[in-house]
Amino acid sequence: MNPSLTVAGPLEDHLNPPHGGRLCELMLPPEAAAARKEGCRDLTSIDLDARPLSDLELLLTGGLSPLTGFLGRADYESVVESMRLADHTLWPVPIVLPVDRDLAGRLTVGEEVALRDPEGVVLAILTVGDVWEPDKAREAELVYGTTDERHPGVRALMARPSFCVGGEVVGLQLPVHYDFKTLRLTPRDVRTYAARFGWQRLVSFTTRNPLHRAHVEMTRRACREHNANLLLHPVVGPTQPGDVYHFVRVRCYRKVAQRYPQDLMLFGLLPAAMRMAGPREALQHAIVEKNHGCSHIIVGRDYAGPTVEEGEAPFYPPYAAQELLAAHSDELGIEMIPFRKMVYVPEEERYLVEDEVPEGARTAEISGCGLRCYLQKGLPVPSWYSYPEVVEELKKAYPPRSKRGFTVFFTGLSGAGKSTIANVLRTRLLEVGDRPVTLLDGDIVRRHLSSELGFTREHRDLNVQRIGYVASEITKNGGIAICAPIAPYERTRQFNREMISEYGGYIEVHVATPLDVCEGRDRKGHYAKARAGLIKEFTGISDPYEEPKRAEVSIDTTHLNPDEAAQQLLHYLRKEGWIE
Repeated sequence: MNPSLTVAGPLEDHLNPPHGGRLCELMLPPEAAAARKEGCRDLTSIDLDARPLSDLELLLTGGLSPLTGFLGRADYESVVESMRLADHTLWPVPIVLPVDRDLAGRLTVGEEVALRDPEGVVLAILTVGDVWEPDKAREAELVYGTTDERHPGVRALMARPSFCVGGEVVGLQLPVHYDFKTLRLTPRDVRTYAARFGWQRLVSFTTRNPLHRAHVEMTRRACREHNANLLLHPVVGPTQPGDVYHFVRVRCYRKVAQRYPQDLMLFGLLPAAMRMAGPREALQHAIVEKNHGCSHIIVGRDYAGPTVEEGEAPFYPPYAAQELLAAHSDELGIEMIPFRKMVYVPEEERYLVEDEVPEGARTAEISGCGLRCYLQKGLPVPSWYSYPEVVEELKKAYPPRSKRGFTVFFTGLSGAGKSTIANVLRTRLLEVGDRPVTLLDGDIVRRHLSSELGFTREHRDLNVQRIGYVASEITKNGGIAICAPIAPYERTRQFNREMISEYGGYIEVHVATPLDVCEGRDRKGHYAKARAGLIKEFTGISDPYEEPKRAEVSIDTTHLNPDEAAQQLLHYLRKEGWIE
């Protein structure tokens, strides 16, 4: 690590020292940064997407101290295998910069590379230390504890470019945020604020969900028990599909912040990208929070574990995150406060820790899933559960399903009946007339949106992703999108599911008509040409069709006419509350 990269002055506070002993802020002074920017035009550039952009921001501000750049191969392999950097410093999660094969082949050791945001703004310069191809399966197995791509962190890992570039970084400017600017606090900002008011012990509460009454009671109790102040530090970088949109969450946090005494709590946003890596992520967050000056961190029972479908086993054992952090808390120098379950006791009109409830007393609680059910059905949320101003924010963002946008995504072989059923469904939904309906049929999209694309796997994936993007915009704005491509690959369908589900409903319909039936309906002669070798990579003949693993509805049109098939879908949509 190069000491010259730390350009900020010494810390002048009495909070917990940073991990490794110093806060590694990597920003150049403004004049020096401006001079370096002038020379960046001719450098090779790497455009950062959301996850490496979040990592870069924490690197530049010292949130990832003692790192001074993205990991090289030796540090990466050591972290994966032993949760330690090559110099044995505790470090649980690899912080790497992925690049594609073509760029990896053009980079040379010692070369300077410009790191840019999606709009092309140069944020930092990386000096290439090494370029290598990581073992993604090994990383998934050891860091995430699974190679199952139902895990969102594993799925993101497998989808990222195949190579990584490591090297030290110097910052020219921080990523630009146009939202909630006053809440974007760096580690030094937090430490300066705490020093100003004489705070010496700081409890971190890092969350990605809206807060309700039980959370406030729990955090206030933690501060009382440990004679500490609170850093309310929600994550606003990429999390997992289905999480509440960060704009909504921050509006809720602002409301809740008013429920604390003014001298007790500091509210700031954490621009971290969550991997949902459970125990290792808890340890990673503890390091980041220690760099912000925290002496304690609150860790829940299933901290940073991915959401699973009802009836599925969680990816991590209960309390695994608490146990791993407790095992390393002395070395790390931050104390773990276990999140103790709070329940409401109606007779006493207050929240108590579950094991402090008087024997025989009646209790009440609502799970996160239960709250979603209240919102989806338009039911009033009990006043003992949350604050009225928080509930109002959630209601505005998440109206009942019958008022929200959604996408019906058909997939199946050519000739299965997708387009015909989609047309019938579109007409029936237009009859209802409460939301605009848009049909994105495979042939129509090919003609108007993807006319330049061929039929390689890469181009078919891109075509389906374009359909998904358009559908997500329709869904986000309260409309109904009906998509009817072949969409033969599970990973691409999953990509669309995640993108669209962030904004509304996603209903995948597998039109599971058998191949021989589809081939018998072949009006255009495509199957015959494919079997004769005249059409290459034809789905179902010379290229595989991967059957959906999570389709909400499966329809075989062998013995169903289009009206009957559409009626099945209408019954499903009505049962699930998407239409009335």
